[in-house]
Amino acid sequence: MAMSQIRLFRRSLLNTKDLIKLTNVRTFAAGGKKKGSKGGAATDAPKASILSKEVKSTTVVGANILKEGADPKVMADSEYPDWLWRLIDKRPALSELRRKDAKTLPYEDLKRFVKLDTRARIKENNSSKAKN
Repeated sequence: MAMSQIRLFRRSLLNTKDLIKLTNVRTFAAGGKKKGSKGGAATDAPKASILSKEVKSTTVVGANILKEGADPKVMADSEYPDWLWRLIDKRPALSELRRKDAKTLPYEDLKRFVKLDTRARIKENNSSKAKN
């Protein structure tokens, strides 16, 4: 800092109006104004899809992960494997499984109960150790 700036700073400490003026001065580094705008409401609007409704209904758009290739075509429901339709089924939560009798549970639900119960006990054990 130059000597004159130090004197100005010392004087401004005594005079609060000058201090407010000094702190409100904005300085910029070398360079110009930033390109682009922050608000840009017109540029943030969603762009219209260039795909037709016919293409959207016959292909799985965005499913192709390969550099070269095309999106797969939508097939009839009977052409997909049976396990695919069971993926969307709701599975019971741990609290619901605890309310049921373990002896009457189907194998898949029993396996899920053991897995979730073990996970819950491990979490509880870890949290009690972390508190001590």
